[in-house]
Formats: sequence, C-alpha cells, structure tokens
Amino acid sequence: MNLSLLRYFAIATITLLLDQLSKWSALSNLQMGVPEPVLPFLNWLLLFNPGAAFSFLAQSSGWQRWFFTILGLVACVYIVWLLRKNQNDKLLCVALSLILGGALGNVLDRIMYGAVVDFIDLHYANWHWPAFNIADSAICIGAALIIWGELRKSFGKSAQSH
Repeated sequence: MNLSLLRYFAIATITLLLDQLSKWSALSNLQMGVPEPVLPFLNWLLLFNPGAAFSFLAQSSGWQRWFFTILGLVACVYIVWLLRKNQNDKLLCVALSLILGGALGNVLDRIMYGAVVDFIDLHYANWHWPAFNIADSAICIGAALIIWGELRKSFGKSAQSH
C-alpha cells in the first residue's frame, strides 16, 4: 500500500472519528427529541433515524436496518476499490475518502443502535431541515466535490477543444 492511499484512508479515519465522537457527545449530553438552541438557526436535537436520507423508509418494519447496513458496507468496498484505481486524481480521492468515512460512521450506528444518530437541526422560523450528523455532512461534501471535479474536467476539455 503506497503513501497516497494511506493519506486517503487517514482522511476517512479522521472523518469517522469526528463523526463518532460528535455522536457520543450528543448521546451523552442531549435528551431525545429536546432541542438545545445554539444559534438562531441551529439547535442540537438528538434523534434516531432508522431509515435513509430524509428518513426514507424510516417507518418500515425493521428490515431496512440490515438493508442499509449491507448497502453501506458494499458501498465502502466499492469506494476502496475506486480509491485504489484512481490514486492520481487527488480531488476525487479526497471526496471518496469523505464519503467512505461518513458511510462507515452511519453503518456503525446502524449496527450499534439500529438507527443513525442525528443531532444537527438547521432551521428558519418554523421550517426545519431534516436532522443530520457529521457523517451525512461528509458524504454531501464528498458528493459535491465529485460533481465539482467532474464539471471542472468537462469544462476544461470543452474549452481546450475550441
């Protein structure tokens, strides 16, 4: 295993550790469903999400716990393969590392608690974004970096061809 691959695994590990430490803090210091105001637009709000993003399938009978656990683990294996294959694309690998760390964080929650621990509540007036966590943020940032990198490549190629 070369040094650049180790760096990407370190990013994933740091992401995973930040996610799990923040969730441990939320579980230790917050009461379930009771908002703790932080800023006019931000609360800490401990919730468990047995579904996927935006509580998709959260009301199902429980099968989704293992479905999303297995799906997350398969995604992690695929991401490791992508990291090994694309080591020269630094932006892509950083993005994949963030997604890997976030996916592992949410998989660990599903294994340990049967649901993902969410605690960040962004809101404006009476409108609330669905609660989320550090893992979710890392996954979203990673996805945005992949899109940005691909758009940059596409526009760079089209500008060169003219």
